[in-house]
Amino acid sequence: MIGIENNLWLSLPLPAILVDAHDGIVDINPAAEGFMNTSAKSLRGVPVWDHLNVDAPIEIAFARAREGNTTLSVNDVDVGTGARPPRQSNLQIAPYSGADQHMLILISPRQLVGRVTQGNAVKSAAKSAIGMAEMLTHEIKNPLAGITGAAQLVSMNLRGDDLELTDLIVAESRRIVRLLDQVEQFGNLSAPDLAPVNLHDVLDRARRSALVGFGAHMTIVEDYDPSLPLAYGDLDQLVQVILNLLKNAAQAADEAGGTIRLRSFYEHSYRLQRAPKQPTQIGIEPEPDPITAARPLPLQIEIIDDGPGIAPELLNDIFDPFVSGRENGTGLGLALVSKIISDHGGWITVTSVPSRTVIRLSLPIAPKNQTATAANSPTNKEPR
Repeated sequence: MIGIENNLWLSLPLPAILVDAHDGIVDINPAAEGFMNTSAKSLRGVPVWDHLNVDAPIEIAFARAREGNTTLSVNDVDVGTGARPPRQSNLQIAPYSGADQHMLILISPRQLVGRVTQGNAVKSAAKSAIGMAEMLTHEIKNPLAGITGAAQLVSMNLRGDDLELTDLIVAESRRIVRLLDQVEQFGNLSAPDLAPVNLHDVLDRARRSALVGFGAHMTIVEDYDPSLPLAYGDLDQLVQVILNLLKNAAQAADEAGGTIRLRSFYEHSYRLQRAPKQPTQIGIEPEPDPITAARPLPLQIEIIDDGPGIAPELLNDIFDPFVSGRENGTGLGLALVSKIISDHGGWITVTSVPSRTVIRLSLPIAPKNQTATAANSPTNKEPR
């Protein structure tokens, strides 16, 4: 590696490992030296799996990625070395164009993407709070209805500042009810009813709904790949996902409006592998789970807006419950989006700078044995 390529390699903030066709370490960057607590010189030629321990059956998927010259993503796994304890990380694995069958392993430790131990504790606390709120929702809504009704009755005989106070009581009570409704929606979401789905149908339904409602002040541009095959998902839940994302983009824009671009495309090399489920009892292997197995996610949907962007301190946690960048925001809309996409076996990513926020949904393709029947369904015709 020379010139600018060498400078990029040395400056890369994430640990990176280059391996040869036999999984021997060719080179590691300075960030990887720190992560593995050893020097690049001492590791050259050493088998990578002797020094990189991944809590997932990655070797077979790694070999297939090399053989197919495709990329591989492995998320939420513990990655350790012989010199330090495991650390929860995401892995990105891709062919290296500089040499035949060489592969580049990029490690994203959770500490480097803002998911420290405290953040995980906060996330767990948020989920516990949702569970508690689900149990108390009806009990909370009943007295709130009484408070709202009483405030409205009292307001009939008031004027001036006193009337403003009762109006505030009514408004805040209704806001709490809306929050509880969202908590119920988040907690009561059923498993997706998976079937072949035309993603352009999903996008068009959400777009039309947005333009006659919360997105009336926005310009929504379509940028569709007409050859996109059918996805495997729940049409109603996917429409809800797009609606939530469109609503967030519309609310982030100023009163003059803005532009939202809906883009669809096919990326054949995108694959995802999650960590397998842990056994519930010692000595008992968990049943195979097709959602967590290595699988391609070639169908890509991007929602791109030109709004102010997401604050950097929120970016890594934006899909967690109760995290919101808006005043009085509940932080449950994007959490619901993340839950639905995860239940579909898909993946969601976000990049954001001022004037450009991109949220990408990666989804699986429908099984071949189901697409033939679904292709003749009126709801799954390709858009004209």
